Amino acid sequence: MTAAAAHPQKLSAVVFDWAGTIIDFGSCAPMGAFVKLFRQYEIDISIEDARGPMGMAKWDHIQALGRLPHVAAQWQARHGKPFTDSDVDTLYEVFTPMNAAIVADFADFIPGALEAVQQIRARGLKIGSTTGYNRPIMDIVTPIAARAGYVPDNLVCAGDLVAGRPSPLMMYRSFADLGVWPASSVVKVDDTGVGIEEGLNAGTWTVGLAVSGNGVGLPLADWQALPADRQQALRAAATEKLKASGAHFVIDSVADLLPVLDEIENRLKAGQTP
Repeated sequence: MTAAAAHPQKLSAVVFDWAGTIIDFGSCAPMGAFVKLFRQYEIDISIEDARGPMGMAKWDHIQALGRLPHVAAQWQARHGKPFTDSDVDTLYEVFTPMNAAIVADFADFIPGALEAVQQIRARGLKIGSTTGYNRPIMDIVTPIAARAGYVPDNLVCAGDLVAGRPSPLMMYRSFADLGVWPASSVVKVDDTGVGIEEGLNAGTWTVGLAVSGNGVGLPLADWQALPADRQQALRAAATEKLKASGAHFVIDSVADLLPVLDEIENRLKAGQTP
């Protein structure tokens, strides 16, 4: 490895999450599906419960929900046995078509996302993408995004590799797909803690999105209808969670990303790395 490669002077790629980052303001598509899924098995979970593991592969997400003490207790009481991985398999098979049936209704772009991507491409950077959605769900989402003009240079889905977030494997696949290195020349942009950890574990810069994604968890119209003080309280809470996950920067949405990329490149030129 050359010194220039070990200490890049500029960025080579930005890898985006999907829901809550590029599309689906508030990351709302999976929430009702998770609640409906567990209700189908006579288990009550809240939207707050459902949001907890957001960003994980959906199989892992279901497993994490089933391990919540109050959910595990309900499962034992209703079904007479502990919640096991075979139950996760069963619920996952039900969840995928359930989520796929509604995901198209939540595929609107987050304001400023397409413009940000266009400006990043104009800088000569690659655009990567990883997601907690599996291939069947993304087979619905990607054509909708493409018709609106969003076609990233790669896509790595949950289930493509042996482990999803917070492991770095989807990011490693992105490096290979995009032909970019070292990791310090790449930025991961995500609205979830495990998505930030995915980037950190891969050695990239990380940018958390506080308002547009899972942290606030509100559709755009609902967010815009809030008074400024309530918006600030929700923003602050979401920001704190992303910082606790290790995000190098936290902004409201991708619309605010370009100045952060400038700052990261300034840090690279000063010899700093993630």
